[in-house]
Order: sequence, then structure tokens, then C-alpha cells
Amino acid sequence: MAAAGLPDGDVHMYQIKTRSIEKTLLPLIKQISSLVATRGEAAAGGAAVQRVGAAVCCAVERFVAVGETIADDNPDVRHSMVLACKEARAAGRAIERVCAGADGAGMVSAARALLASVTRVLLLADMVVVRQLLLAKDKVARSLDRLESVSNFAEFVRAFTEFGGGMVELARLTAERRADLRDERRKAQVAAARNVLERSTLMLLTSSKTCLRHPGSASARENRDTVFCQMRRAMDLIHYVVRDGLPGHEEHSHELQPFSDSHEQAAQWEAGTALGALRGLSTQVRTARARGGADAGRRRALAATLRALVERTHDFTDSAYTSHEHRQRILALAERIAYELERLVAVAVSLEEQGGSGAALESACTGATSAASELERALVSAAREQARDLSSLADDARKLASDLAHIASSCGERESERLHNIASQLHEQLDHIIEVCKLLRHIAMSETLQVSAKFAEINLRIYGPQVVTAARTLAAHPSSAAARENLDVFVDMWAWLLADAARLAKELLDLTDERPDKQQYSSLPRPGKHGTTSKPLKAVRLDSDEQAKIAKSGLEMKMMSSEMDAETEKWQGADENNDIVKRAKNMSSMAFAMYQFTKGEGRLNTTQDLFTQAEYFAEEANRLYKIIRQFSYQVPAGTIKKELLEHLDKVPTYVQQLQFTVKEPTVGRAATFSKVDNVIQETKHLMNVISKVVTTCFDCANKYSLCMPERVPMHWKPNLRKTSTFKSENSVLNG
Repeated sequence: MAAAGLPDGDVHMYQIKTRSIEKTLLPLIKQISSLVATRGEAAAGGAAVQRVGAAVCCAVERFVAVGETIADDNPDVRHSMVLACKEARAAGRAIERVCAGADGAGMVSAARALLASVTRVLLLADMVVVRQLLLAKDKVARSLDRLESVSNFAEFVRAFTEFGGGMVELARLTAERRADLRDERRKAQVAAARNVLERSTLMLLTSSKTCLRHPGSASARENRDTVFCQMRRAMDLIHYVVRDGLPGHEEHSHELQPFSDSHEQAAQWEAGTALGALRGLSTQVRTARARGGADAGRRRALAATLRALVERTHDFTDSAYTSHEHRQRILALAERIAYELERLVAVAVSLEEQGGSGAALESACTGATSAASELERALVSAAREQARDLSSLADDARKLASDLAHIASSCGERESERLHNIASQLHEQLDHIIEVCKLLRHIAMSETLQVSAKFAEINLRIYGPQVVTAARTLAAHPSSAAARENLDVFVDMWAWLLADAARLAKELLDLTDERPDKQQYSSLPRPGKHGTTSKPLKAVRLDSDEQAKIAKSGLEMKMMSSEMDAETEKWQGADENNDIVKRAKNMSSMAFAMYQFTKGEGRLNTTQDLFTQAEYFAEEANRLYKIIRQFSYQVPAGTIKKELLEHLDKVPTYVQQLQFTVKEPTVGRAATFSKVDNVIQETKHLMNVISKVVTTCFDCANKYSLCMPERVPMHWKPNLRKTSTFKSENSVLNG
């Protein structure tokens, strides 16, 4: 969620990471948005607006009182918190004054200041919570250091008691933080780290006891050191997740995620999967279709996504456990999708340089999305084939671990040879299960499942071989009760990890169960059809009033679009590189496509297409706002400049309202239909103010003979070479 109203029209002030802050801000944002939207009517209904302003001011005073209490209790943030509370109090009083005086021009700036200061107070309060969690984590880390350095049992017992108390507090705080996080990937990472800490605690106890009992045993020390290492990595991950998103720490988001064995950035989990790359590719193709082409930047993005996709498919084709049929099909489809992207790029370049019909672009986009869908099905099928075997693999691996534990307690060269043979079989089973987990991560459809699969793979790779290590310790000291207990605990961990992998496989098998394809979003009703299927859904009917309401809004938006087209036509001939004209016409074209959607026509077929188009519309409005803001600096002071700025200051508010509406989740057909109506309404409001801004901007340029901003044309020459297995890839990469 973004707070409203940064200077220069940036509508993404802060990225809110926790639900508690979001729940606190949402009512205030809605209230302020309502005030801003109705500020033009304040003069007529002054008493009501004054009451709302007074209520907002009182609420801010209560809020600030809590913030000042936090400042008194926490010296580390006292200075910043006091300043933020002072700004929030001043902003609340400014809102009250503006509402009392019906100063419409001052409402926007006062609202921005209030939301900015309140958000700052909330973020500072959140920093206090984070600091408490990190202090608890540091306490556990110090306990671990002490445990690692003990030299006798008495010292170990005292250190472990202290460690246990710290772990209880850390578990409580991380559970609360996990529940408060908004990002599903971050929540899953915290859950994975907590799981490692909880399961490793008993192994830490037994491996440390074994190491103290047999100080000369290299295998016992390896067991213990591995547990210490994993627990520290888990705490590093908690530290990373908790600090992520706090003010001043966003710049460190490039750091490698702790507790990982790859060079993937933490923010690129989905991009690190084959399914994520495929869906990213499909989204880029839909964008090219919606925009009527792809500029040089988007062509480079397509090339980068293709590279990622090719790299991800190697995990399937290079796996020794992938069948020959699946391997050949994946290779063929990867080559096909590269060819289809080459064709799409060639068509986009041709349209950019020569113009022409959009039929060729539509055909190229259809070919690319069809190839992507087929490759996705092939990858899922290959992963499913191996996932079906995981349950039996896990059973065999559990039995091997039990046999290993039984043999390790025996003595003699003969038993030593059997121990070696079973250990080799166990390693083979482990490699196979890790391969399956890797493929399951590639087809995971949610960030939570991706994280679960990733950590299942990591934990198996690190803790799996330690079962054999613990068995070697017991084989070397068959009468040691500590070594026997240690092996039992590691075998239990092995069983837990296998159960996690089997459960993950079952969940993904259920989610990817082969059934008729269903589109995620339904389209607007059309004559004789409802939803996205070709068959009518008899249980769902929409009344004529709802259809008429959307049709009326769409028609009003079309009229605004026509007015903007007429205005821009006057200027387009004078300067073909006029950036304001080009962006205004682009927005007009998008608005017209959304109008066609309300009639069941045009290129927008589903509600998701509509929502995606609305997002692009809001982005283009924000870009146009910044361009005209720069242009306004040329305009001399006077009535016409005041009018321009008055219209221009409304743009960020309407952009934010449209973005909030598009991102609002919906469940059910009625809610989706209501969201469609709201998106059309908000787009209409934004189109209306943009039309006024553009008209006034042209009036300023005409009156004062000002130079309009120019767009620098971008050219891109494709290289259509065909080489190697993925022969089309090279031509796309040259973008």
C-alpha cells in the first residue's frame, strides 16, 4: 500500500510492509481522499466539511499522544518521533483550518502533509517493534556463541538453559511479526526460519553432548558445527526479513538472501522459477498486445525474460530423472517460444518504423502466448511425473535410515562394509529427492509454495548427509549413549524433512491436477454468454440496471476521449514530436479501448485485461503529470497558470484512487462486476481532469508562445539470426 501525496506527484511515498500499519492508515486515507474529492463542494456544505475536519484533527491528536508516549519510552527514536509527531499535529490542524475556510487549493497539500507525517510516525513505531525482535535475536546469537565455546557439562547446562529462555522469547516475537507481515513470501521465509530453529534445538543439544563426550571425534564435531551453522543462517534470515522495507534499508535489497545456496536475490524468488519466467513472459506479451506494440525497452525486457526461461528449463532437461520424452518436448517447445518471440519483435519493429495493421501483432502475440501455455503444461507434466514417485522414495529413504541406525550400533569390518553400502544408497535417494524438490519449486504457483520447496531442498541437502555422519560417530563408539541418542534425533529430523517433501509434492499434485483449463477472471456478460466459458452459467444473472450503469459510464468516457482527440488534433500537425500530444492520444486510445470493453467489443476480452489496461492508464497519467509539471515552470504567473496548476494538482489523487481500485481484491462474480464499475468510474474521473489539464496546457503554450516538450524517438534494429538449439534467442537478445 502506498501513502498518498508525495511532492512532485509521486504517489508511491512509502511501501507499507505490515498489516497493522495498513489497517491504521486505510481509514485515514479514505477520509482524506473523500475530503479531497469533494473540496470543490465545500462551500455549499461548509458545516459538514468543518465537522469532518475537526474529527480528523481530534483523531490525529489522540494518535500523536500515543506516538509521544512511545518516544518517551524509547530513547533511540525519541528525537525522530517527536519531530514526526509535531509534523502530524501541525498537519491535522492545517486540515481543520482548510475545512473551516473551504480552501480547496490548500486541501491537497494539507492532505499530503498529514498522510506523510502520520505514516512517518507509524514507521518509527514499527522500528521500535523491530528493534525489540532484533535484540531478542542478538541475545540468542550470543547464547549460541557461548554454547559453542563450552568445555564441560556443567557450563554447557547453564549455557543451554540461557539459550532456551532466549529461544522462547524469539519464537514469540517472530510469530507476532510473521502474522503482521503483508508479503506472503516474507511470511513464508520467517516460517521456514522458525521451523529450522525449532527443529534444530534438540539436535543442538544431542550433538553438543556427543561432542563433549567424544572431543576427538571429527564426525561428532561435524554434526555439531552443521547445526550451529544452520541455526545462525536461520537467524540471519529473520534479521534480513525484519529489516527489509524499513526506512533507510531499501537500498540494501540487493544483498544475497542468507540461508540460501544460490546467487538469487531475495526479491527474485518468482523470477527464479520456470513458471515465474513463463508467466512474466506472458504478461509482457499481453502488454505488447494492449499497447499495440513494444518499444526498445520492452523488447530488451522480453529478451531478459527469455534468457531466464531458457536457464530455468535446464533444471528439467539436465535432470537424470527426467524421461526422454519429456526432455525432448521441453527442448522443442523452448525453441518454438524463442521463435515466436523473434516473430513478435520483428512485427513490433515493423509497426514502429512503418506503421500498419495490428493483425500481424495480434497473430504474433497469440503464437507466443500459445507456445508459453504449452511449455508450461510440459514443465508441469515433467515435474508431476517425478512428484508421484516421491512418496515411495521417502518411504525407502526412511527405511534406509532405520537400517543405518541399526547397523551403526554393531561392530566389525563386515558391518562397516554394510554401513558404507547403505550410506551410498541413502545418498542416491537424497539426490533424487532434492532433484524432485527443485522441479517442484519451478512449478509452484504461489510464493509460499516456492519458499517451502526451496527450503525443503536446502534442508535436505544440508541435514540429509548428517544422518550418515551421526551413524559413523555411533559406529566408532557403539557403546556411547550420547552418540546413540544423537543418531536417533538426526533420524527423526530426516523423517520430518521427508514428510515435508512428500506433503509439498502432494499439495502441488493436487493444485496442478489435470482438469479443464479455467481462466482466473470472468469477462463482462455478453449476449447469450456469462463469465469466461462458452457455456452459459444459469445460476449467474446480472440485471439490466447494472449493465446500463456501466454502459453509461463507458459512453461518458468515450465522449471525453473524443474531446481530447479533437484538442490534440489541432497540435499534432504543428509538432509531430510533441510529447504531451503523444501521451494524451495514447491515454485517449486506452480510454476508448475500455469503452469498447463495456460494449463487449475491442481487444480487451476479460476483466483482467480491463484492470491491466487501467494500470497502464494510471501510469501514463503519472508520466504526463510529471511532463506537464516541468512545462508549467515555463508559464508566467497569472490566472491561466493558476488554472493549470489547480487542475494539475488533482491528478495524483485520481491516479492513486484508480490504482487502489485496481489492486482491491475481489471474490465472487458480484464483487468483480462492482470492481469493473468502480474502475470505469475512476478512469472516467481521471480522464476528465487530464482533458482539462491538456487543454489548459495548450492554451498556455499558445498564449505565451512556449515550446512544448518533445519525445525523442527510439529505434531498434533486430538481428534475425538463427543459431543453436535456441536459435531465436540471440535475435531477441540483441534488443
